[in-house]
Amino acid sequence: MEDTPPIQVMVIPVTQFQQNCSLIWDPQSMRGTVIDPGGDVARIQEAIGKHDVNVENIVLTHGHIDHVGGAADLAAALGVPVEGPHEADKPLIDRVADQAVQFDVSDVKPVTPDRWMVEGDKVEIAGRSFDVLHCPGHSPGHLVFFDEELRFAISGDVLFAGSIGRTDLPGGDHDTLIRSIQEKMLPLGDDVSFIPGHGQASTIGQERETNPFLT
Repeated sequence: MEDTPPIQVMVIPVTQFQQNCSLIWDPQSMRGTVIDPGGDVARIQEAIGKHDVNVENIVLTHGHIDHVGGAADLAAALGVPVEGPHEADKPLIDRVADQAVQFDVSDVKPVTPDRWMVEGDKVEIAGRSFDVLHCPGHSPGHLVFFDEELRFAISGDVLFAGSIGRTDLPGGDHDTLIRSIQEKMLPLGDDVSFIPGHGQASTIGQERETNPFLT
């Protein structure tokens, strides 16, 4: 009989931006967390129900519409708290309605997090304790979450497979983003795998060697 993995991860691409909303749970206790429910709330709820996950919280990496657009409705439907991002992204979240008009997106609303987080905090994801890293550059209040024991990170729109987060949106800064990657993410270790906010998963080592923005 195979060992039960410590966590299960289901990536649910949502909205026209194909943003990676992640449903993460402990297959033994079925305690779970939704990361970045950017929209398509019914699809997220369907996945939760299909796997019978007991979602305990919603965690946000940053305040862009494709990551927070469905958080208010999902939190209300599930009766769970919303944690993150860093409070530096509050202006972005407050302007979600303006972002919706800009990108022609409907059914979004601003969310009021129950807890803003800062560097050095811990956050429970699927019943496990993840370290909170403040990694600005894509947005001022962007957070990355890291489980040292599992060698696993959730990078949002900081680092992608073969790319990095865009910095041409309000609050973005290229030099700051590169510094966040070099000082916060790369030191986590080449063996660390991560799920980005868009696209496929990768490892720190793979990106250190092949990512054109880092080589």
